Amino acid sequence: MRIMLLLLFPVLLSFSAKGQLQDDILGEWVTGSGKGHIKIERFGSHFYGKIVWLKEPLDPETGKPNTDKNNPNDAKKSNPVYGLQVIKDFVYDAENGEWHDGTIYDPENGKTYSCRIRMKDKNTLDVRGYVGISMLGRSESWFRIK
Repeated sequence: MRIMLLLLFPVLLSFSAKGQLQDDILGEWVTGSGKGHIKIERFGSHFYGKIVWLKEPLDPETGKPNTDKNNPNDAKKSNPVYGLQVIKDFVYDAENGEWHDGTIYDPENGKTYSCRIRMKDKNTLDVRGYVGISMLGRSESWFRIK
């Protein structure tokens, strides 16, 4: 029995480490531009993120909350940017240590991009949005808000 436990112990540790690493992305992050904070949450096996803080929450012209005015869908142009879900449908790939198969939406230009996210360290994300292949894209670092 002891031999069995000794053999299984490393396997059990690896499962818990993978589960913990998968959830390391959870929390609130400041974007590379510093213009917003994104809260990343998990629902089932998928990860999502929404805007929970804006450096400039009000439209300077109207004095009203900023809306998603660049959205290509006319029905969504009046939606507030605050609370907007900008990260959708990511899944964790333990083999590559990244979150992928999701999209990221940029309310500044109204475009949605394929995206992958990797952790540089416990407090830094490498977020890469791209069109088609990852080589055709842009990366920025996001930093954990403690």
